[in-house]
Amino acid sequence: MLGLYVGAFLGMLSETSMNIALPDLMDEFGVSAGTAQWMVVGYMLAIGVVLPCVGFLLKWIKAKTLVLFAMACFLVGAVVSAMAVTFPVLLGGRMLQGVGTGIVLPTMFAAIMRVFPPTRIGAANGVAGLVVMLAPVVGPTLAGVLIGAISWRAIFVLFAVVAAVSIIATAAFFVTPIEQTRPAVDLPSVLASVIGFGCLVAGVSMIADMGFSPLVIGLLVIGVAVLAFYAWRQLTIANPLLDLRVLAIAAFRTPAIMVTCSFACTLAFMYLVPQELQRGLGLSSTVAGLLMLPAGIVNAVCSLLAGQMYDRYGARRLVWFGGAMAFVGGALFMAIGVSSPVALFLAAHIVIMIGIPFMQQSAQSAALKSLPRELSADGSTVLNTMQQVVGAIGTAIATCLLGLGQAHYTVAGGSNPAQGFVNGSRYGFVFGLALIVLVLAFSAMLHERQSHVAESVEAGFRAKERVKAA
Repeated sequence: MLGLYVGAFLGMLSETSMNIALPDLMDEFGVSAGTAQWMVVGYMLAIGVVLPCVGFLLKWIKAKTLVLFAMACFLVGAVVSAMAVTFPVLLGGRMLQGVGTGIVLPTMFAAIMRVFPPTRIGAANGVAGLVVMLAPVVGPTLAGVLIGAISWRAIFVLFAVVAAVSIIATAAFFVTPIEQTRPAVDLPSVLASVIGFGCLVAGVSMIADMGFSPLVIGLLVIGVAVLAFYAWRQLTIANPLLDLRVLAIAAFRTPAIMVTCSFACTLAFMYLVPQELQRGLGLSSTVAGLLMLPAGIVNAVCSLLAGQMYDRYGARRLVWFGGAMAFVGGALFMAIGVSSPVALFLAAHIVIMIGIPFMQQSAQSAALKSLPRELSADGSTVLNTMQQVVGAIGTAIATCLLGLGQAHYTVAGGSNPAQGFVNGSRYGFVFGLALIVLVLAFSAMLHERQSHVAESVEAGFRAKERVKAA
C-alpha cells in the first residue's frame, strides 16, 4: 500500500498547500481572485471528471498499471507548472496533477476494502485518513516556508520529487488486489460523465468572475441535464460505467452525503483561512503557514483516533461530537478581526480541526463498511466523486461569498481592504457552518449497526450471483 499512501498524501498535499500561494500567484500573473481560485477549482474539476471512470477502469486495467500512470501524470504536471511562464500553462499542469489524484484516491480505498477484513475497516480507514490528513498538517506550513525562502515554483518541484517516490514505491511493492472482469465500454456514459461534471463545476466556478452571464447559465443547464442523462443510463444499462446502485443502499447513501458536506466544509475553510491571515491580518506567507501547523497536527491525530474509535463506538456518537466541535470552531472564526490576537485564530483553527475528522472519518467508514466487497470499488469511486465535485462547488461558492462580503463592505462606505477581506471571509464561514448543520441533521438517520447491513447486502448480492451462475 506504500505507493498508494504516498500518492494519496501527495494528492491532498497538492489540494491543500496551493491556497497559501494564491496571493503570490495573483500578484505575479496579474489575475483576479476569481481567476486564481481556478488553481484550486480546476484541480478538483480534473479530479471530478476522472473519478467517475476509475471504478470502471479498475475492471479493465491492473490497479498497479493504473496507479503508475496516475503518478506519471502528476509528475509531468508538476514539472510543467514549475516551469510555467503564463497562468494558462500553470493551470494546465495543475489540472494534469488532478488527473493523477483522481485515479489514486478511489483506488486506495478500493484496495483497502479488498485487503482488510470487515472488522478492521474502521482502523484501516483511520490509517488512510492519517496519511491523507497529514498533508494539511505540513502542506500550508511547508508551502509558506518555500514561498518565503525561494518562490511558489519550489512547491511544484517538491510535488515532482514526492511523485517520483510514489512511482518507485508502487513499482517495487504494490500488487493488484482487484480482479479484471473487462465489461463492455459504454461510450455515451464516458462522454456524459466528462461533459456533465465538467460543465457543472466550470459553471459554478465562473460565477465569481462573470456572475450569472448567459455562458455561466448555459454551462449549468448543460451540466445538470447531461448528468441526469448519465444517471439514468447508469441505472438502465447492463454494464454501467459507475454502478449507482450503491446510492440505493440507505446505509451507504446517508453517510456518503455527510462525508461530502464535511469535505466541502473543510475545503471552504482551508481556502479562506490562509488568505485571511495574509490579506486580512497582514501576515506573511511564511508566518501564515506556520500558524496552520498546530491545528494540522491535531487534525491528523484525530483522523487516526476517529478510525480506531469507529470500530468500538460506531459513527453516530462520533459525528455528534465532531459536529459540535466543528460548529464551535467555525463560530470562533466569525469573531476574528484585523486586530485579533493570534491566540484566537489558533484556538478556532484547532477546535474546528478536532471536529472535522470525527465527522468525516466516522461517516466514511460507515459508508464503505455498509457495502458488499463486490461493490467496494464503485462505492469508493462514488464517494470520492461526490466529495471532489461538491468540494469544487463549495470552494466556488466560498469565493463568491467572499467577493459578495467585500462588495457589501465597500458599498457601506468601508475603505480598509484588510477589513473588507475579513468581512468577506465571514460570509464564507457562515456557509461552512451551514454545511456542519447539514451533517448533524443527516446523522439522525444513520443506522447504528452498519456491519449487519453490510452482511445482509452482501448475502443478497452473492445469492443473486449464484442464481445467475446457475
